[in-house]
Amino acid sequence: MEVIVGKSDAVLDQRLNDELDRHNAIATPDVQPAQELTVRAHQDGRLVAGLSGWTWGHACAIAMTWVEQDLRGTGLGATLLDTFEQEARARGCTHVFVTSFTFQAPEFYQRHGYREIFRWMSVPTTGRDDVHMRKDL
Repeated sequence: MEVIVGKSDAVLDQRLNDELDRHNAIATPDVQPAQELTVRAHQDGRLVAGLSGWTWGHACAIAMTWVEQDLRGTGLGATLLDTFEQEARARGCTHVFVTSFTFQAPEFYQRHGYREIFRWMSVPTTGRDDVHMRKDL
């Protein structure tokens, strides 16, 4: 057996995803498979913001949120988040999870009804924390 250490590996990521999806489907035959959920905003044909995550059963998670620097504070992030949550509800989700480092946007999510459920102190380094939040839909 050979063990290899590497960096970014899209092929490995896809294989891991496929294998975990297969395992999850066997363990939860009464639940529809997880589905990606994305929301995009374009201005003049250019991507200026996006939000991605997934839904699975009653659960929903936000993986990544980004708004172009010049458009932050305009309400665009709130629009993306609201659109994402509406689709999660339509898919039968009852709650959403998200994580945000203290130097990112935990206050943004808290303003929109997310509550902190736990915090990993000093992640990724001392003086910075990884904040985990949940919102009931």
